[in-house]
Amino acid sequence: MAASALRIALNPYSNDVVAPRPAYSSSTVKIATFSDSSNRTPLFSSSTLSNCENSNHANRFSPVRVSRSSRVSGSDLHTFDVVIVGAGIIGLTIARQFLLRSNLSVALVDAAVPCAGATGAGQGYIWRVHKTPDSEKWELAMRSHQLWEALAESIQNQGMDPLLALGWKKTGSMLVGRTAQECSLLMRQVKQLADAGLGAEFLSRDDLLSEEPALKLGEECGAAFMPDDCQLDARCAVAFIEKANRSFEAEGRYAEFYYEPVTSLLRNESSGEVEGVQTSKNTLHCEKAVVVAAGCWSGSLMHDLIKNSEIELDLPVKPRKGHLLVLENFNSLNLNHGLMEVGYVNHESAVLSSTTSDSRTGYDDTASISMTATMDMSGRLVLGSSRQLVGFNTDISESIIHRIWERAREFFPVLKEVSLKDLNKSREVRVGLRPYMPGGKPVIGPVPGLSKMLLAAGHEGEGLSLALGTAEMVFNMVLENPQIVNPAPFSL
Repeated sequence: MAASALRIALNPYSNDVVAPRPAYSSSTVKIATFSDSSNRTPLFSSSTLSNCENSNHANRFSPVRVSRSSRVSGSDLHTFDVVIVGAGIIGLTIARQFLLRSNLSVALVDAAVPCAGATGAGQGYIWRVHKTPDSEKWELAMRSHQLWEALAESIQNQGMDPLLALGWKKTGSMLVGRTAQECSLLMRQVKQLADAGLGAEFLSRDDLLSEEPALKLGEECGAAFMPDDCQLDARCAVAFIEKANRSFEAEGRYAEFYYEPVTSLLRNESSGEVEGVQTSKNTLHCEKAVVVAAGCWSGSLMHDLIKNSEIELDLPVKPRKGHLLVLENFNSLNLNHGLMEVGYVNHESAVLSSTTSDSRTGYDDTASISMTATMDMSGRLVLGSSRQLVGFNTDISESIIHRIWERAREFFPVLKEVSLKDLNKSREVRVGLRPYMPGGKPVIGPVPGLSKMLLAAGHEGEGLSLALGTAEMVFNMVLENPQIVNPAPFSL
């Protein structure tokens, strides 16, 4: 490593948007439990945490530090093999992969803390019923699902309960249609899934209502059904992975640098090779790689990191805002499976509209609403979902919550007997910013022109479902191992 390094200054806020926090993190989330809009409790209040989230809460947000031989005594200079920027589910699982599969050391950096972004606001499903076989993401999605199943099985083989460790539940998943035309689409979807080797089946009206009696959708309804699909609890999974990562602290192989925004990139003055990052408090050198996995902040972060250099990079990651409504002790509706309406597929791939974008921000302020519904590990009803391009705004929108509720009522008439206003004391609203990429694919791979720097960003609403496969792919890239999944579709 050269004695001196070129520092490319980073403006801690994006010039393009008004950001409510430092210019990157593992996305942004606002989670609130409230009886009215003026009485919001802090993130992870005890009233909203499940057992697995509470179990390690007291220590979770106190970053661990390591003392290494390469650390200069009494200084803020540290050297690691791999430095990961972003502690959402993508960054955490990449760290986990290096710690478990190699002897390399890892630093995990975030402007906030784990689960403070899109990860903590998500629904937690890793369902496959709406996936498209032979799409560019299919192979990565199937590999990731295989790895999640293997992790749950290994937890069980160690005498632990995957439900408590990960919030792991075999719910099965359904893609529900209400018309003959939608059912025709679902039949084709089932055939594609079955041809790809998955246990998918089509449910006619009677079979669907037998599985989910609360649904009232008319005579032409039906569903694509995958009975073996599972879901997990994102916050439980994060706590489990973080605890496992921290077990490597004693070996001097792992450290966390939370509440530390990256302020500059370190590059070798002669070769231009990336040598590490400067945070607000520490200098972190890397021997092998810097991996940026900062969710919806990845684009603005990279833009500012390289704006005074010769590197040209187009990384149009944008924050796509989503709301979820979570109801506790709600006995009026019980679900046996995870459900989403057939329109969710188009809703998920909704793109920017040139006619409705705000002239000041360049973002589309219209919201796409699609019904999703499931019961979480604590028996809470989780209803979604919305997608909205409004920049980094994370304010809770009562109009969006109302639209989610009204959409759910179209599928579950029993909800019409309940007023949303009467549920204020038992509801939780989750707002998160998904890292949206035009085209719907994440970017995973080296940054052209920046040796030893990689990106893993733009997973949008599929961070959980694609996390383990992404981590494996990044690991194999850094160590130049053979790839299990072809990385070409995800390259810059």
